[in-house]
Amino acid sequence: MRHLKGALHVTVGHRAAGSYPRHIYCTPPFNLANISQDRDDPAVYMMTMSSSPGILDGDDLDVRIVAEYGSRLMLKNQGYQRVFNMQRGARQKMELRLHEQSEISYIQQPVVPHKNSSLYARNTVHLEDGCIFTLGEIITCGRKLCGEVFRFRRLHSVTELWHRDRLILKDNILLEPALVDVQGIGQAEGYSHQATLVHVNTRSGDVAAAKELAESVLDAEDGLACGISQPLPFLLVVRALANGGEQLYDAFRKIEALLWKLNEPAAAPSCDRAATPLQAIQQG
Repeated sequence: MRHLKGALHVTVGHRAAGSYPRHIYCTPPFNLANISQDRDDPAVYMMTMSSSPGILDGDDLDVRIVAEYGSRLMLKNQGYQRVFNMQRGARQKMELRLHEQSEISYIQQPVVPHKNSSLYARNTVHLEDGCIFTLGEIITCGRKLCGEVFRFRRLHSVTELWHRDRLILKDNILLEPALVDVQGIGQAEGYSHQATLVHVNTRSGDVAAAKELAESVLDAEDGLACGISQPLPFLLVVRALANGGEQLYDAFRKIEALLWKLNEPAAAPSCDRAATPLQAIQQG
């Protein structure tokens, strides 16, 4: 039976002209494309690609990303991540390491678990002082238009954030529709899609402005239930429920764009002291 033990290892460096991909190592099914467009932008923009239609039975995928001192990376993936029918299950491990004064932003496109699929995904993030990190994860109910609503066997996603070797957040999502009614009371309560966005800023030590920007986007969305928590002064967690993956993805991309602009390393144009973070960005 076909299965892959794929690896994607990326190191982003920094020099006077800006950030650049210093080291890339890929094995099937992975590949990576540099999609940076503006030569005057010191950040680097990259897209992960796959030659596989999705995650198949027995796959064991390993992603490692390092942002060196002063580097800035916005990462995207190619499309919806399909998880196919399985007997044994599949695993995906992603490890990100941010050195001082670096930034990574990665809003992942929705995961679509097919009937009888089983996936264990583990994300581990190590941050030093002076870092900014944004991660978005969206989980769908499956192939909704094909009648596969929560027909997958198991989906287990664990995200750990470490700051200077101290655990600051552990997010543990376990969905087993055959054992627990995912749409019942205390769960999704009628919604079919769920999403989590995590934003950490150990550079300023404060996410008050980020919270205001996230609220400005989420308040404008119809048919979306959401909440924002702040476990630490420099840590923000957004939870959202909806009935479509595209709505969640678009909302998270809007938040990402505002945070990316907010955290630009270059000095921002002066603005009125009374202006809100959103007004300051619009004025810039």
